[in-house]
Amino acid sequence: RQPSKHLCVRPLLGAEALSTQRSQPDSLAPMNPYDEFYCRLYTGHVGRYGHEFWEFELRPHGELRYSNGTRYKGERPLVRECRVSPAVIEEVKRLVQESGIMDESDENWPEADAKKEGEIELEVKLGNDHVCFLTIKIGSLADIELSDDKEGLTILYYLAQDLKILIMSLIQLHFKAKPIP
Repeated sequence: RQPSKHLCVRPLLGAEALSTQRSQPDSLAPMNPYDEFYCRLYTGHVGRYGHEFWEFELRPHGELRYSNGTRYKGERPLVRECRVSPAVIEEVKRLVQESGIMDESDENWPEADAKKEGEIELEVKLGNDHVCFLTIKIGSLADIELSDDKEGLTILYYLAQDLKILIMSLIQLHFKAKPIP
């Protein structure tokens, strides 16, 4: 498949340094944790309470940024930042590599519409490979059935779920853990 021609629509911190060139897929061989790596997952919609979203960004050298925004009852977006170890970076890289998402294309995926269904955006820079996907928000596997590219959307769905679980676990451990006396 051809790499996605889709351009990311939101400016990203430090993303201007990322190349949009794509080379041949890398093997699943372990990489240096601080090789050029970037991962961002965004899911959101415009609804009754305005722009509601969930987003994480894992930047080179282990900087993790998590945001969760809603205007329900006048709430402000929740933003948390922390550093993660090289082991966490390696795990995210492994999830991305084993998923096969770097070989997919969003060309046949449904167009995103934040005001109707919501949207999901995944951007990954892994070595010389850089992809950015944008499609409708996938609530369940049933949402994929009418798509022209069921396999690609299924890969995105499962990768997004794995990344969300990992990131939410890290955020909860880092910010909600109470020390043992």
